[in-house]
Amino acid sequence: MHNIGTGKPSPKPKVQVTTKDPSRKNVLVPLDPTDKKTIMNATNTHINQINGLFKSYKLGTSVDCIRETSNSLMVITNNVASPSDLSLLEKYIKGIDDIETKDISSRLPQSKSFLKILGVPYFDEEKTPVKTTTVENILTNTHLFDNVTLSSRPRIIRASRNSDMAVIWVNIWDSQNGTKAKTLINRSFNFGRHIATVRGTSMNPGVPQCHNC
Repeated sequence: MHNIGTGKPSPKPKVQVTTKDPSRKNVLVPLDPTDKKTIMNATNTHINQINGLFKSYKLGTSVDCIRETSNSLMVITNNVASPSDLSLLEKYIKGIDDIETKDISSRLPQSKSFLKILGVPYFDEEKTPVKTTTVENILTNTHLFDNVTLSSRPRIIRASRNSDMAVIWVNIWDSQNGTKAKTLINRSFNFGRHIATVRGTSMNPGVPQCHNC
């Protein structure tokens, strides 16, 4: 219908390879339930003191509010927190009286990016379907994936009923703007004697996304 009405080909839909889950302006601090309650009972006091600490170090970040999640506190800030912001936040929480959690760590949310790998044979040299462990070992030893963490095990699907090639679906933990996915898409690497190529693909709906939530 678009072609008939305008005489122009319809635009190709853009592949959304990265999910958009919690805002990067949220800082997650895993805490025991008792420690969460300790902080939530005096949120205004803690927010004022944290902001005072940030201000004393001349940082541009401030805390707007704090709320609970199932396994952590979510500290909502005006900017994306820097490593210095996170370090000061951890230092402050460690100094609160009655905090029992020993290892205080703060982190930004992560999203999930979806990729597929093409150009890989479905059968190995022994004429059996390629194994997930084989794929994982190759990715681990490929420099393109040096700083990449898989969010789930790769899935291997035969390209078609009569094909001897496979499509490998790979989900990775990523930033919300898909920084890691962008460095991988359209790159090639050796899969044994074959040349495999990474492509972007659409997200899988209904799957919990954030690695740190």
